Amino acid sequence: MEKKNKMETMPMGRLVFGMSLPMMLSLLIQSLYNIVDSIFVARLSEQALTATSLAYPVQMLMIAVGVGTAVGVNVRLSQTLGKKDEEEASRIAQTGIVLAVISAVVFMAAGLAGAKLLAERFTDDVVVSGQCADYLWICMVFCLGNMACMVFQRLLQAAGKAVLSMVILISGAIVNLILDPVLIFGLLGFPALGIRGAAWATVIGQWVSMLVGIYLNLAKNPQVRLTGKGFSLRKERIWGIYKVGVPTIITQAMISLMVSAFNAILLPISGTAVAFFGVYYKLQNFLFMPMNGLGQAAIPIVGYNYGARNRARIKEASKVVYIAAAVIAVIGTAVFQLFGRPLLGIFSASEAMLEIGVPALRVISVSFLPAAVTMITGYLASGLGDGVTNMVGAFLRQFVPLLPCAYLLSKIGGVGALWYAFWISEVVGILFSVCRMSRLRRVKLRQL
Repeated sequence: MEKKNKMETMPMGRLVFGMSLPMMLSLLIQSLYNIVDSIFVARLSEQALTATSLAYPVQMLMIAVGVGTAVGVNVRLSQTLGKKDEEEASRIAQTGIVLAVISAVVFMAAGLAGAKLLAERFTDDVVVSGQCADYLWICMVFCLGNMACMVFQRLLQAAGKAVLSMVILISGAIVNLILDPVLIFGLLGFPALGIRGAAWATVIGQWVSMLVGIYLNLAKNPQVRLTGKGFSLRKERIWGIYKVGVPTIITQAMISLMVSAFNAILLPISGTAVAFFGVYYKLQNFLFMPMNGLGQAAIPIVGYNYGARNRARIKEASKVVYIAAAVIAVIGTAVFQLFGRPLLGIFSASEAMLEIGVPALRVISVSFLPAAVTMITGYLASGLGDGVTNMVGAFLRQFVPLLPCAYLLSKIGGVGALWYAFWISEVVGILFSVCRMSRLRRVKLRQL
């Protein structure tokens, strides 16, 4: 008898948490890349912390392209495996790897040609722009490890091998954690490289993840064969990947644009406000990583069962993921409400930053629960082959009405008022998500 995949047989609660817990852990550890960089860089100076905050949107843009490509591969791969077509699944995986390499080459060229120009556009402060340029050049020119490891991780996710997917991310994160203090401050006989040391630690960790991903897929993922025999780059496979991937890229890119625009709103107020927002966003990402882990686990589960035409399993997965995400959001809100000062203290926050940051964390954290609903809805829709829902939901949460409202509130009530823009944007986002998911149930699930 044919051996059945756990996506169609395992009890749903056990499947979701079995798939998501390794992803949560790996994403939490991976998010330490930027957090640990910031903790150590903050010990250099607040100017250095501001420089990494200004560079963060460009890093997010690279991540957007990498994640979008990887999510598209994940969805197409899981649906194809659900149809028991392992040969086509292997071709899709190989296409995803080629697309990741092409994306890396584009960013490498941009880094070589324009890292300094980008940094100078962000700020007129010569010291900050110089540090930002140094950091960006290294991260962009050596971004292949970052792009490729995302695809290799998703190949394992799509095949249900969540623990091995976790190993890819954790291996690089551990290397980064070790190298950060060594390269930044010059320990163990290495020269003190300052902010450039933080960048080198990051890219070395990413390349380690890529190499581990290559090994694990070749040795431990027989459902997806990466032999290269008979492979050709076909437009229908590229379209299948980017039909979901492009909306995901746009979704993630909007985060990059939002952070840049928010920095532009805050910079006339103070550089300290910019430094705080950079710290906040990394803390928020750390909190949201468990929700992202749930959502990423839902994509292959929903995708597989959509390919297998199993509507009951899709509904059951949706219920479990929504409830779990809501619990995480409530816990995160409580942490930000009660422990704002200690959280900012990790980043050597000055009294000026604490004065701005502690009230801001309390205001923004109220929006975490509706944000969780919108995020999970986008992931579930992606699993059904619809990337537009995720894109529009992110646009409403991260761009409009957030930025116009933040600008107007900053003019009316100063830095303390602009954080309430997050409340407005999340309410709009959750209203859209409820309407969109209702439509997806009618259009997608009733066909099964």
